[in-house]
Amino acid sequence: MLSAHDPLPVRPQRVLVAGVTGAGKTTLARRLGERWDLRHVEIDGLFHGPGWTPRPQFLDDVRALAAEERWITEWQYASKGTTPLLAPRAQLAIWLDYPDQVVRGRLLRRTFARRLLRTKLWNGNVEKPLWRMLSEDPEDNILRWQTKTLRTWTERMPKIEAAFPQLAIVRLRTPRETERWLRANAR
Repeated sequence: MLSAHDPLPVRPQRVLVAGVTGAGKTTLARRLGERWDLRHVEIDGLFHGPGWTPRPQFLDDVRALAAEERWITEWQYASKGTTPLLAPRAQLAIWLDYPDQVVRGRLLRRTFARRLLRTKLWNGNVEKPLWRMLSEDPEDNILRWQTKTLRTWTERMPKIEAAFPQLAIVRLRTPRETERWLRANAR
C-alpha cells in the first residue's frame, strides 16, 4: 500500500476513490478527473433513481463504465456487487482514511447545506428532511449510516490488496496529506 509520500508507478486511466460517507470521495474524483482528463461518473447518480429508489439497471451501468478505457468514480455499493466489476479493471484506488471527526464534520456541513439550499442531486432527488437524521433506521439516518460503516474500509482493504494485486492503493490519512499528494501526483 502506498502512502502520500510514494510516487505513483504509472499515470492511471481507471481510478476508484474509497472512503466512508462524507470523506470527500466525489470532490476528489471530480478534481482528479479534470487534472488527468478522466471521465468522472458519480456512482450515486447510477444507483439512485427518482424518489431515492434504486435503479434496476445500476449494475448494467457499472459494468458498462468498467469496460471503458478511461474513468474515475467513487468506490461504493460493494454490497450491491460493484467490487467484482470495478476492481479488476481499476489501476489505482485512493483510500481517504480520515479521522472520524473530520468525516463527521464534512458530512454534517454537506447534508445541512444540501437540505437548506434544496440542492438537486441525482435524478431530481433532494436531501431528506433534517429530522430524518434522528431516525433509528441507519439506511434512513445518514449519521447512523456513517457511524455503522466507519471501519468498513479498514477491514476491507487487506482483502482487496490480496485479491487485486494489479491495483495500486494509496492511503491518505488527512485532508492536508491529500492536498500534498495531489500537488505531487496530479499534474
